[in-house]
Amino acid sequence: MAREHRRRRGHQLEHAVEADLHRLPVDPDVSVDRSPEPVPDLLRRHADLLPVIAAGGALGSLARWGLAAALPHHASEIAWGTVIANIAGSLLLGLLMAFVLDVWSQRRYVRPFLGVGVLGGFTTFSTYELDARGLLATHHPGLALVYVGGSVLAALVAVGLGVVAGRVAIDARRTTGARP
Repeated sequence: MAREHRRRRGHQLEHAVEADLHRLPVDPDVSVDRSPEPVPDLLRRHADLLPVIAAGGALGSLARWGLAAALPHHASEIAWGTVIANIAGSLLLGLLMAFVLDVWSQRRYVRPFLGVGVLGGFTTFSTYELDARGLLATHHPGLALVYVGGSVLAALVAVGLGVVAGRVAIDARRTTGARP
């Protein structure tokens, strides 16, 4: 009896996941159907976004610098400031994408400022690679492997959790009639 219940529950969960896949956010600027726009045309069409992205990037980069300064590390140690920035930034990016694509889709500057600018400046996979190189250079290959794999896995889980949290918040506010 318990085996049958587990099988049915697994089957229900599988269908729930399949049914919800269409709700995953997809970056509206990414399309396999369109050919790349020439750079001069792209810049002309989006020139107003450049200062918005730059301002957000400056803020995000300053926040990352502050976190790194608060959590210094040696080349032979895990860079916890980088880990926190990448995981927190991934969580916030997932949350942001849920809201941008569902609630704030008509607000032109939200995604470029917060997503590309602030969170793009805050997260730092280039520093993460440099930190991994430091672990290798100080003869800690096992720690480097854990750092590299763990950081990517944790960031992927965090972005997924952010999307789910955003969807839950949006759905909850819709069912209560409140504005998301």
